[in-house]
Amino acid sequence: MDYGNPKARPTTRRSVLRTLGGAGALVIVGCGSERAGGTDGGPSGCPPIPDETLGPYPDRLGMLTDPTYNRSDITEGKPGLPLRVVLSVVNTSRACASVPNAQVIIWQCDADGHYSEYAGQPGGFDGTNATFLRGVQTTDGNGQVTFRTIYPGWYPGRATHIHVEVYVNGVAKKVTQLAFPETITSAVYGTGVYAAKGQNPQPNATDNVFADSLQSELATLVGDIRSGYTATLTLGIAL
Repeated sequence: MDYGNPKARPTTRRSVLRTLGGAGALVIVGCGSERAGGTDGGPSGCPPIPDETLGPYPDRLGMLTDPTYNRSDITEGKPGLPLRVVLSVVNTSRACASVPNAQVIIWQCDADGHYSEYAGQPGGFDGTNATFLRGVQTTDGNGQVTFRTIYPGWYPGRATHIHVEVYVNGVAKKVTQLAFPETITSAVYGTGVYAAKGQNPQPNATDNVFADSLQSELATLVGDIRSGYTATLTLGIAL
């Protein structure tokens, strides 16, 4: 499977370990129990969000410089339960100070478990030349970006997730992932366009990404199954 050009991306601690081993809401996740902009700072008060593997299906068409992807609404008409993703970037080396003007990339699968940009996906899906469910936003003065998307679907072997990458001054500083509460995911997958595929059998607790980092990457969700949800997560990076 082609996960893109690894030389163009930073090697993360977690990806190295896997290779060696064989393969309006309060934002409270990703920086312990501190609010973004808290005063403790350092590893104990504001730890960096864990590094995670870049794959599968990272951008390989140049999202940072392609205006097609410079958007808040990334749905492109894909059906699914509305999801608003609010991400706050903070500097763990400066007491969780907000990081303005950072570029945040997200990408995810659709309700059927398919990604844009790639051919040869499960079921023979070909997403070549498609751009759905990918986007870039620049953090505001509060270090925050917002995306409008749909609740992600799932594919075999992985818990439900969204991929996130943070760039500062054009340099990749963090690759991580956003996890979802299983009770909400289960309810979503019993409705609408998700129901035909059914439930994701992969729990967060034994997922190969989230098993050792779930509490740092688990989004806080507010909303309901009728109108949709807002997911919030703080992305702590060391600058």
